[in-house]
Amino acid sequence: MKLEIPPSTSSLPPHWVGKLRLHSPDQVLDSVFAWLEIDLDSEMHFTKSLLYLTPAGLLWTNGEQSELWPIQAGAQLLHGDHAGVGHLKLEMDDRLQRTWYFTLAVNPQALRLQSGFKQILRGDQVGNIASQASEYDQQVCPACLNPKPANTNDCPTCDPDEDAPPSTWTLFKLWRFARPYKKELLLGFALTLLSTGATLIPPYLTMPLMDHVLIPFEKGDPIDFHLASMYLIALFVAAIVAWALGWWKTYLLALVSERIGADLRNTTFEHLLKLSLEYFGGKRTGDLIARIGAETDRICVFLSLYALDFITDVLMITMTAAILISIDPLLALVTLAPLPFIVWMIHAVRDKLRFGFEKIDRIWSEVTNILADTIPGIRVVKAFAQEDRELKRFVDSNKHNLQINDRVNRVWGLFSPTVTLLTETGLLVVWGFGIWQVAHHKVSVGVLIAFLAYIGRFYIRLDSMSRIVSHTQKAAAGAKRIFDILDHVSSVPEPINPAPLGEVKGRISLRDVGFRYGNRAVTKGINLDIAPGEMIGLVGHSGSGKSTLVNLICRFYDVSAGAITLDGRDIRSIAISDYRKRIGLVLQEPFLFFGTIAENIAYGKPEATREEIIEAARAAHAHEFILRLPLGYDSLVGERGQSLSGGERQRISIARALLINPSILILDEATSSVDTTTEKEIQRALDNLVKGRTTIAIAHRLSTLRKADRLVVLDKGEIVEIGSHDQLMDAQGAYYALYQAQLRHAAELVEGGAIGESLEKVSI
Repeated sequence: MKLEIPPSTSSLPPHWVGKLRLHSPDQVLDSVFAWLEIDLDSEMHFTKSLLYLTPAGLLWTNGEQSELWPIQAGAQLLHGDHAGVGHLKLEMDDRLQRTWYFTLAVNPQALRLQSGFKQILRGDQVGNIASQASEYDQQVCPACLNPKPANTNDCPTCDPDEDAPPSTWTLFKLWRFARPYKKELLLGFALTLLSTGATLIPPYLTMPLMDHVLIPFEKGDPIDFHLASMYLIALFVAAIVAWALGWWKTYLLALVSERIGADLRNTTFEHLLKLSLEYFGGKRTGDLIARIGAETDRICVFLSLYALDFITDVLMITMTAAILISIDPLLALVTLAPLPFIVWMIHAVRDKLRFGFEKIDRIWSEVTNILADTIPGIRVVKAFAQEDRELKRFVDSNKHNLQINDRVNRVWGLFSPTVTLLTETGLLVVWGFGIWQVAHHKVSVGVLIAFLAYIGRFYIRLDSMSRIVSHTQKAAAGAKRIFDILDHVSSVPEPINPAPLGEVKGRISLRDVGFRYGNRAVTKGINLDIAPGEMIGLVGHSGSGKSTLVNLICRFYDVSAGAITLDGRDIRSIAISDYRKRIGLVLQEPFLFFGTIAENIAYGKPEATREEIIEAARAAHAHEFILRLPLGYDSLVGERGQSLSGGERQRISIARALLINPSILILDEATSSVDTTTEKEIQRALDNLVKGRTTIAIAHRLSTLRKADRLVVLDKGEIVEIGSHDQLMDAQGAYYALYQAQLRHAAELVEGGAIGESLEKVSI
């Protein structure tokens, strides 16, 4: 019987169908539950083959050969992955039948295939198998291939809000920053209302000035200088009052907007510092700098200038319209006729401008990213003579930026003159209709002059308000990019009710610890107890999970499975800052900040005295070379410490760790990038640093672990051996193989004429 399987799960890739008909009957091809297009062979070379599941069993083919394994009781299809490579293992009759390898790009297909395999073993109905497979498709994010919550289209890994179009309503989220200044804002609004009202007084006074002073004079009556003086004084007073109120409200609201902008920058940077390393791994430095700098500045300018102008424009238009209607409703109706067309145009171009400005912001971030990459890496650029290449990257990005701006300017270039044309046309209509009414004695000349004065202000404000549209959309795009940061939830959250850490003994325990980075399994099933004061050495090939384990212990990332405890307490229940203050970290590439040597040593303890700084430097064997510098401890190290050698930077890094007197010490390849002489200096400094502290050290050079109490050997994210050097050498396992490999490499260097110190680097 032909099985009815939804096309999403049963349709095989078209290029495989013809090949499969050579090896499989039609009825088999018509009843495929799930399939996996394998893209690796057993030697990890890229090649295509197909594994598919039918009622007959599990079938594999490469187009020329094929194999079939009938599914029977006790069979298992085991799934696993590590460092970007997944595998399926078929076990039957208590032995391994076959292993297939694939990249994680096809991981959802593999999991679907495994799910169908298990359901066939349970004897599920065909319809249920197809339904489950279809449901699985809906539970995997197509972009990152990670599982996503059921009944939702949002993927927490992809952070879809980053690509959501900006909305003008985003500006209202700024109220959380404006709330502390609500009294000042209320006063500013009152001043705006009063100053706008004051600017509307002069046109109103022109009516009696014309009708009661100037027009009677034209008819032969003498000028009433007393009345004219009263009107002129009133006009002057109104101008002075409008100026004073305008200055006050502009200054007040500018102060408030600057403080809102400063609070926005502070809050954004504070939140950015609280995010996990996982967030920064997917972001560009230049983009984040542009958001906190340029975007907040743009929002500040909008709040201080254009938002105030917009409020003034709205008030002016509303109040002017009310005055015009009160004077002459019919003439007012003609005056306001162009308003609906202008409002419609503003609505029509708003979305185009907003999307355009969002693109401009993103492209400008790319320009900033190139600068942020090139300037710090200028030594590498010059070393490889890539100045022309970097210039081309910058020019191309700048050209792209220009193209996007041109598209927006085409829209804006048509919109602004059109609004001006409508306002000028409206003014001519008022002139024409007003003259007709004066000719038929419907209104006086004074009323017409007042109308013209008001309509001039009305249309100026209407034109100004239309121009604010572009600045509003720019601010909305900037606010959206800022709130993309503020709305992002850290994957390493603070505990809700952290308890005081108290005295730290330094016992670290890892219980069934597993970690996945995106869709890659990095570590799994790690169990390890580290006693207080014990030194543990982590060894293994590159990619075995050493640095990941250290990052989990430092809580730069949170475990995906299991738990890590400090003195019996889960580290996720401890305040992050309290926990990390007890950890001293010495990295393979020490990072020094621009400033003096003393400031860099005291980075973890800014209140340290000069005596404490010098004591830490002595213990790190850095005091002597520091004194040889022109200004000693007050010498500037330059950006990222480039004025110092690698060994000097490393010893300052060790002094920095010593000064905070940590209970736990992490050494991540602390001597891998220096020569042997410098390594000995650093090693003597490290000997002072590890005394009495729980220490976890990573090293490729096994010589740096000669004093470790135990060595932990990692392979493919799992612990494969634990013991002392002698114990592991006697076992002749993974550590023995590593040691022998380094010994052979050192011997080859010696035979090739390298310095004899190479053998020393692997001796323990």
